[in-house]
Amino acid sequence: MKLKTLVFTVLCTLGLNLPAVAKEVQIDKVVATVNEGVVLQSEIDTIINRVKSRALTDGQSLPTDDALRLQAIERLINQELLMQMSERMGLQISDAQLDQTLMMMAKEQGGTLADLRKTIESSGESYQAYREEMRVEMTTQQVLRSNVERRIYISLQEIENLLTILEQQGQTNEEYDIGHILIDLPADGNAQEIEDAKVRAEKVIKLLNEGSEFKRIAIASSGGSKALEGGQLGWMSINEMPTLFAEAVKGKKAGEIVGPLRSGAGFHIIKVQDIRGRQVVETVEVRSRHILIQPSIILSEEKARSMLAGFVKDLKEGKADFATLAKEYSEDQGSALKGGEYDWTDPSTYVPAFRDTLLSLEKDQLSEPFRSNYGWHIVQLLDKRIADKTELAKRNRAQQMLFNRKFKEESFAWQREMREQAHIEILVDE
Repeated sequence: MKLKTLVFTVLCTLGLNLPAVAKEVQIDKVVATVNEGVVLQSEIDTIINRVKSRALTDGQSLPTDDALRLQAIERLINQELLMQMSERMGLQISDAQLDQTLMMMAKEQGGTLADLRKTIESSGESYQAYREEMRVEMTTQQVLRSNVERRIYISLQEIENLLTILEQQGQTNEEYDIGHILIDLPADGNAQEIEDAKVRAEKVIKLLNEGSEFKRIAIASSGGSKALEGGQLGWMSINEMPTLFAEAVKGKKAGEIVGPLRSGAGFHIIKVQDIRGRQVVETVEVRSRHILIQPSIILSEEKARSMLAGFVKDLKEGKADFATLAKEYSEDQGSALKGGEYDWTDPSTYVPAFRDTLLSLEKDQLSEPFRSNYGWHIVQLLDKRIADKTELAKRNRAQQMLFNRKFKEESFAWQREMREQAHIEILVDE
């Protein structure tokens, strides 16, 4: 039985078994049921408090608590549906995966995991609760990816066609920072509901044109998935946007409001917040060779490390040959047969520990033993060069644009299908 469902059951049991004279104490409250799951008031309070705290830090005004509450409920319903799907798929995020993600987050912020924990706890939040929220976030994103990606197919002809269009438009490098508000409609909305939604959309546009803050209006009014983030979709090119958006923002200037744009989901309002061009960047490539030793029940971590440390000593003293050692001892079968060598490669494709160690070396320099998630390594940088990857980058970018567009469209469609098949009830206070 799921934890939230168990909590709900316990609360109901407590309520039924308390003596009539006992004073009622509300531990938590169920706000919505989602199939066999529930949305709790405490979860809504957590989201609202976090949004308020962020807004206070950013100096941003917010809509009413009722508007925030509705947005929080919608997010939690969608999250609950995704978590139920993860159970059916047998998908779980392990503690090791979670810790690795948190360490990467801490590193990106220029600190350690301990620093991240201190920051979270100093804000008044529970670090353990934060960890579990991150686990849920990682789980729902993985569920979304695995279910949506299988619906996406990109042909070579689509890539070629897009490359041709990009060249003709001369917009290969143009990207837009997009804000989005959705005035949503039920799938079977009647004429009056459609007209009412259009009037609401036009009122929103009027407020925006009169200077109202976009993020505040989005949090209060949007039915889009990024409502609580102020409707911020981020940077994207024309070809990464849904077709409806792309046609509308093409040629627009920064600061312009576009809409209302009608789709099956409702009426969309777009703000072109900024525009930028992307320059082609030359890529650093490296040629290297390495030896990998994997710890096991027989070979301890320390033994694997010291074994490689011995190799480093012998190599530096000229008592051993790298290629010979790699062929005999390296457990990376792909490179071992070639004396441990990797051909010219973009180092960003390697795991972080390997990439960072390699980039810290000078030409012909040999590293000390280091640990990655594959095991213990030593690596030698054989050469480094600047490679012109313009054409490959264009092709890869065109493919990514097509994928991003299809992922957004298919993600919305899949979640809508899942929601239509679910039994959802929002409980009204009596």
